[in-house]
Amino acid sequence: MTSNGELNIPDIPAIPGTTTQEYVYKRLRNAIMLGAIEPGTSLTMRGLAERLGLSPTPVREAVRQLSSEHAIQIKDNRRMMVPLMTLDRFEELVSLRVVVEVHTAKRALHYMSDFIIEKLTEMDNRMDEFIFERDLDQLTLLNQAFHRTLYMANPARASMPIIESIWLQLGPFQRQVLTRLTEYYEIDRHKEILAALTTRDETALQDAITNDIRDGVLKSGRNLLVSTGAA
Repeated sequence: MTSNGELNIPDIPAIPGTTTQEYVYKRLRNAIMLGAIEPGTSLTMRGLAERLGLSPTPVREAVRQLSSEHAIQIKDNRRMMVPLMTLDRFEELVSLRVVVEVHTAKRALHYMSDFIIEKLTEMDNRMDEFIFERDLDQLTLLNQAFHRTLYMANPARASMPIIESIWLQLGPFQRQVLTRLTEYYEIDRHKEILAALTTRDETALQDAITNDIRDGVLKSGRNLLVSTGAA
């Protein structure tokens, strides 16, 4: 099992005006959403503080916030861990992703511009390169950026915190699934999303978003959980 000293907690740029606690929260949150910390990883407050080179106080507050988002599980003995995934929880989270992201994409479609579509196309082309290079860190980050850019075309953006929460809970396990895949799905659903956006076809967009989520992780995730006895 990974120890605190071996934790992969990628650096992120410091945002001017943010507190140390906010920075710690964003850095830990990014690491979990990216899948840099595996499910089942044991954590301690002291170990995280030492790994980040900080006092325990800002780490404690950040952990408390991440615990409320179900990204870190606090155990009775004061130890913590990134939650393990179960089949029921996984299928629930994926189903929620489909419902919320389809709704959000359809709402964003009314505000879609050619400029945003061009930006999304550039992202998708770069993702193709990362798939070829097997750069899972950059692939995951850019995939999230692709969906975030699409959804945030809607100025209301009311559902983004919900989407980000689901990504956060799925992140560690989804990375496990990606690491074990030898091939990605054959149909590029992002190309279907871009085509639907270009023609402003709401039904095609709904289908493309649904298939992108399900093809990307659902079947492989189920197989992995069954094979490891986590069902």
